Amino acid sequence: MSPISADDLHRIFKRLDKNNEGQVSINELHHLLDKIGIHTTLEELEKFVGRTSLDYDHFLVFYEAMVKPRIAEGEQEQEEEDDDGTDHVEKDLFKAFKVFDLNGDGYICCEELQSVLCRLGLLDKRSGHDCKDMISAYDQNSDGVLDFEEFKNMMSVPPTSD
Repeated sequence: MSPISADDLHRIFKRLDKNNEGQVSINELHHLLDKIGIHTTLEELEKFVGRTSLDYDHFLVFYEAMVKPRIAEGEQEQEEEDDDGTDHVEKDLFKAFKVFDLNGDGYICCEELQSVLCRLGLLDKRSGHDCKDMISAYDQNSDGVLDFEEFKNMMSVPPTSD
């Protein structure tokens, strides 16, 4: 799992903070986590976070607490292989690929990419052109969609700083 940029984190926080009070409630955070497949109870989440709402700084601390152990695991697991020869990173990438491949056809099209990024609050619904550009940048065979290998290439590119 690669870290999310500071700009993306700020955008996610703003989208979660629906009433613009500078706080994200545990309920709002719980809803986001549930949408991305991290299932927990409200009570467990509140106990983990230690409060009922998070300002932006506490949101960043929460994000770091969630991501750092997974990055460390990923780095360690990258060197390990399963009995079948498939490494853990590739399995994680395939799970991520399936999240984007909404219709299960083995390809990620512009609409699927846009839908998932919008659901995560990382993209405005009107940004279809951006998704076409993202796909075309990694679409090696120019078929207008990303297969798993092209998706892997896209995910292995380190983030650039603006």
